[in-house]
Amino acid sequence: MGDGMRRAEVRDKLRELIEAHAPGDPLPSERALSEHLGTSRPTVRAAIDDLARNGLLVRQHGRGTFTSPHKISQEVPAAAGQPIPPAEGDWASEVLEFRTEPAGARLGRRLQVSPAEEVLFVLRRRIVDGEPMALEEIRLPFALVAGITPDEFVAGSLYRRLREDYGVDPTDAVQTTEPTVTDATESRLLGVPPYSPALLFERTTRSGDGRIIEYTRSIYRGDRYRITSHLKLGPDSG
Repeated sequence: MGDGMRRAEVRDKLRELIEAHAPGDPLPSERALSEHLGTSRPTVRAAIDDLARNGLLVRQHGRGTFTSPHKISQEVPAAAGQPIPPAEGDWASEVLEFRTEPAGARLGRRLQVSPAEEVLFVLRRRIVDGEPMALEEIRLPFALVAGITPDEFVAGSLYRRLREDYGVDPTDAVQTTEPTVTDATESRLLGVPPYSPALLFERTTRSGDGRIIEYTRSIYRGDRYRITSHLKLGPDSG
């Protein structure tokens, strides 16, 4: 049996072992695994490397190898106009930056305001079950929310607060999602290694009268967050 086939077989055995463990559980040492599987430690190490690249295992320096933590799931319904339910887990927010600044040319075009108009910039860290999950850069035309405080971004729904306290009614949004990796600052704030896989969300929100009221750029940890979409398939679906 060639080394490649042996490595693939060891990968399959490790997958079975992962499925038998809870998320975040430690795996036996490479030595114990090689003895249990009857193969060399380099082959076990190579198979673990493969599974770590696929996100099924996590290596922690000085501690060992662990099954990947449970991913926080966000359910996205298919029906137009149906509200998106909150993601699972116990979410909290921490405001890291809070300031006003001129929109500038690029952001002014995105928010459809003049470059000189004041924009509120808020950077907040989202924490789930006590662990950093995401960084959100929120930008709002300051004229819409004059008097808003950092505390109003910590607890409760921002959209509900806009409706009830500022007379701004968010009605629809366009959001894009793409894969990315964390830079040095994002890695430090999220507690992950540099260049870790992440999801980049960009959302532009409008009110009922067509005004753009929000632009948010978010980085979510790719190892801890996933989205489940519910699709309605018609007769012409591909």
